[in-house]
Amino acid sequence: MVPRLTTALTGPLLELERRILDNDTLVERWLRTQWLEHTPPFYTSVDLRNAGFKLAPVDTNLFPGGFNNLNPAFLPLCVQAAMSAIEKICPEARNLLLIPENHTRNQFYLMNVARLATILHRTGLNVRIGSLLPEITAATTLDLPDGQKLTLEPLKRIGPEGRRLGLEGFDPCAVLLNNDLSGGVPELLQDVNEQFMIPPLWAGWHVRRKSLHFAAYQDVAISFAAEIGIDPWLINPEFEVCGKVNFHERAGEECLAANTDRLLQRMRARYQEYGIESEPFVIVKADAGTYGMGIMTVKDASEVKNLNRKQRNKMAVMIDRYVVGGFYRVNTARGIDENLNAPGMTFKPLAFETGCTLPDAQLDPDAPPNRFYAYGVVARLAMLAASLELERAAPTEQ
Repeated sequence: MVPRLTTALTGPLLELERRILDNDTLVERWLRTQWLEHTPPFYTSVDLRNAGFKLAPVDTNLFPGGFNNLNPAFLPLCVQAAMSAIEKICPEARNLLLIPENHTRNQFYLMNVARLATILHRTGLNVRIGSLLPEITAATTLDLPDGQKLTLEPLKRIGPEGRRLGLEGFDPCAVLLNNDLSGGVPELLQDVNEQFMIPPLWAGWHVRRKSLHFAAYQDVAISFAAEIGIDPWLINPEFEVCGKVNFHERAGEECLAANTDRLLQRMRARYQEYGIESEPFVIVKADAGTYGMGIMTVKDASEVKNLNRKQRNKMAVMIDRYVVGGFYRVNTARGIDENLNAPGMTFKPLAFETGCTLPDAQLDPDAPPNRFYAYGVVARLAMLAASLELERAAPTEQ
């Protein structure tokens, strides 16, 4: 059962969806021309927020999890997209090494790794899992709650002068990271220059910044909006960025408060323009990192100056270019203006009646294939922004 969207089924968002539907040929042609100039990330996941009057990305992950949350009926879409992605990078590939996060106790994450390995295996690849955990000294098979099995093997350097990554008796053409490198690049992964590393190491959170991604997305949104004749604000999240902020030392709070106030003023003006009666709010989050840590909702700039000790401590802390599925993040303990990535959340696969890339202009905008199509379009815009982001961040010697 798919959760019923609680946003209004009339109003500006449906007008936005109708505009996208009416221009679906133009939309697809514009996206196709963009992919002639830019290389899509190997895989991406995009968090979208539907406010009922605006549809925009709030996070884009270049090391996506959640493959276990996709509707099993759309596994063929995943396999087909993975085939396309692999053919671009290493068309003669036979062996692929998958390097996951070190979440051996997170059963949901491990089920995601197992599902991802299954998708890749069905493209005709020999897929094995190389672990960075020091306690994995031999092949270790884990039984997962959904009946899958996952075998982790110790990662090692192989080949002449140890310039390649592999496993005992396994020399892969490509290395796929499902590890976001939040803690930096482990020594074992450094100076690998004879294999394809997907995504590149500079996509990791040790160097990546959300502000750079949303700056790239803003460029994409403005260009796309001009192409189909919409206000880019309807698909573009407003954002500001501060430099170093230390909540423990209360450094940078003035910048944070000023930027929050600036955002709220712009949003109030837009809400008045569109006749939106909701109270605007700003989400404050760290410029790097994942898992929903260090996030708070602010409705007045004074709130960032009056954090108690507990609040300050808290703040201190897709495949190729194809849409292959999606799911709702549900948290009944959270409000519409709060971060849903918190204890109590669950995931509900989107039970598409058709693929989310097959709209039907004869149906209403809120019909499943049409609403999901709009989601897929905005998600692909975020993927395009990720492509620009990686191009801009690439080391000059690359």
